[in-house]
Amino acid sequence: MIDIDVRVPAGAGPPADPAGDPAADPGDGGPAAVEGGGRGPLRLARRMRGMVPSAVREILKVADRPDILSFAGGLPAPELFPVAEIAEAHARVLAREGRGALQYSVTEGHLPLREWIAARLRTRGVDSDARRLLMTSGSQQGIDLVARLLLDPGDVVLVEDPTYLAALQVFSASEARAIGVPGDDAGMCVEPLERLLLQYRPKLIYVVTDFANPKGTSLGVARRHELLRLARRHDVPILEDDPYGELRFSGDPRPSLAALDQDERVIQLGTFSKTLAPGMRLGWIHGSPAAVAGLTMLKQAADLHTATLPQRAASALLERFDYDGHLGRLRAVYGQRRDAMIAALDELMPPGTRFTRPEGGMFVWLQLPPGLRDEPLFHRAIARQVAFVPGHPFFVEPGRHGFIRLNYSNRPPELIREGIARLADAMREPVPA
Repeated sequence: MIDIDVRVPAGAGPPADPAGDPAADPGDGGPAAVEGGGRGPLRLARRMRGMVPSAVREILKVADRPDILSFAGGLPAPELFPVAEIAEAHARVLAREGRGALQYSVTEGHLPLREWIAARLRTRGVDSDARRLLMTSGSQQGIDLVARLLLDPGDVVLVEDPTYLAALQVFSASEARAIGVPGDDAGMCVEPLERLLLQYRPKLIYVVTDFANPKGTSLGVARRHELLRLARRHDVPILEDDPYGELRFSGDPRPSLAALDQDERVIQLGTFSKTLAPGMRLGWIHGSPAAVAGLTMLKQAADLHTATLPQRAASALLERFDYDGHLGRLRAVYGQRRDAMIAALDELMPPGTRFTRPEGGMFVWLQLPPGLRDEPLFHRAIARQVAFVPGHPFFVEPGRHGFIRLNYSNRPPELIREGIARLADAMREPVPA
């Protein structure tokens, strides 16, 4: 592997990171140059100025060590993957349609799979059919394609603050500007939204409506209606990211924005990554036929089409698989693990700690007691062989260092309690003067 060093042109900003961090300079002096062992530096595009590595991905290099009890990754429980059923579906597809399953395919995606997804969305109140769906390589690609469709350099996107880190990376790569909307335990606050709509005239509103990453909170029903009303009034599309919506294990279900939408303003993202397996890399975009047509052209330029074999295998799996029964098992296990984490936090956290109490999904968002910062605490926690994700990368603006994200879906209850005990010990360690 070639070691890559980032060098910034003279006068363009701070010197290169001595560790070879591939983050490009955020200044305005031109794109950075990357030296990779060739004849000369590689001149990067302007959009690379603001690009930095995913904080979560970098942390996982440490947190995924076998000796670390990690609450860092947003990982489904691998022991709940339907491995045997997925293997049988692949074998069945290869036996009955092997050549077609290994051939190029249409950009929109495998029609029987899109029809299954459309029928599933209709049970959740969404006016859907296969023409409104585009299969993607995970819903992350959906964020990227929607950004390419709607955003020009300098455009503004309104997001709940804090929000999904990889969405912020996409908007940065599009040279768009993310503006944070305050949130609370009921999700994005709509009270300041109209002022921000008037002030910034955004091209897009991005929101994770159910069990958001990183906070685990869900947008209140009244706020969903108000968000749609304001978006209609100011003629702004909404990108509704819904990777966790089927993982509710307490509280009452809430209609998605896509189900409430009356003028094809909402583009919704979905995925099998949190319900079947992330390694299949199967997601989808649901939107108006016009939006899907534009997104299809962009996907043709990106990767031609989502991988054929996993799509056909998923379709074959869902012909026979008790998907609702599988979801029921996920909800039961994740609900038990959520309960274990909340109980441990209630019992063991030092005074001044606050945290969310999600009704589904995979995450708890914890506000540290006054005087504690996320990054120093991370290193003290690693010394105690427990890991989390520091909260500051999820914020639009820098400087918010009093929060951490905890994942509960990937650990059994007894290890959750042990990990929270280690974290509590790290939090009580005296802070150096």
